Parts: sequence; C-alpha cells; structure tokens
Amino acid sequence: MTAKATVRLDLLADVPEAIDVLERWYVEEWEPWYGPTGQGDARADLTASLSRNNLPICVVALNANDEVLGTASLKNDSVGSECGVGPWLAAVLVRSEHRGNRIGTQLVEAIEKEAVRLGYSQIFTSTDTAQSILKRRGWVPFGTANSLRGPLTIYNWTALR
Repeated sequence: MTAKATVRLDLLADVPEAIDVLERWYVEEWEPWYGPTGQGDARADLTASLSRNNLPICVVALNANDEVLGTASLKNDSVGSECGVGPWLAAVLVRSEHRGNRIGTQLVEAIEKEAVRLGYSQIFTSTDTAQSILKRRGWVPFGTANSLRGPLTIYNWTALR
C-alpha cells in the first residue's frame, strides 16, 4: 500500500484536461467495451460528462500536483439498468498504484453527495470489484446482471437510510 495522499475531488467540468488521461484509462480498464473492437466511445462518454448540474456528471480525484488518481460518474444508465431506474454510479476507477488509500471510497461518497445535490434520493450501481466499499457506505445488494467481463452484483443506495 502506498502512502496516504491528499486528495482533491473536482467535477470533470472543472478539470477538462483530465479527459485525455481518463480516456486512456477507460480503454485499458474496460477494453471489451471501449477498446478497438468495442461499441463504446470513451472520449464521447467523458465529454458528455462535462456537466455541473445535469446527468451525466463526472468526479475526478487529483493529488496536490493535479495528477489524476481516479474517477467516478453519475449517469442515467449503466450495466444493469434493466434492474433499476437510476441514476447510476458508474465508471468508478482508481489507478492500481493508488488503490488502498480510500480514494475509491471518497469518489463513491462524492457521487452520493452529487446525487443528493441534484435531487436524487436513490442511486444504483453494478460492480464486480467494489463490493467492500459499497457495503461500508450502506449500499444494499439489489440484483445481478451480466457484463462483457462476467456477472455483476447490482447495489442500491438511499440517501434517507
């Protein structure tokens, strides 16, 4: 585990220069969707998230040197949308060398706060990797879905818990 870093959370709309790094990370992490043979367009998804007051919205974690450490988004839909109306916590990604420093937890918390700020009292997500973060934050398993990477658990978070 690396040393704890000071983390600043900004909306992507306030740090659009992070798009180039995040686009590369999206393709590396979710190659079946964003890679050369996938249906996704990482740059288009990130550019669509340059909002402050409408979905999709994206939060970026940065260190004191403005290095991108991770990201998370709040979207109208995501993998598993057929199981819940949304909005959806999606595209949570922390670079491997920064994992274990609570950055993922901070990103999830930031998206919860953004959801409430935008008037949503409930959000959903699907994951095959972040179950421990979600459970610590009070998310409840809701169902299952399949992705290009395999089975996912769908979780629900309610602001009023």
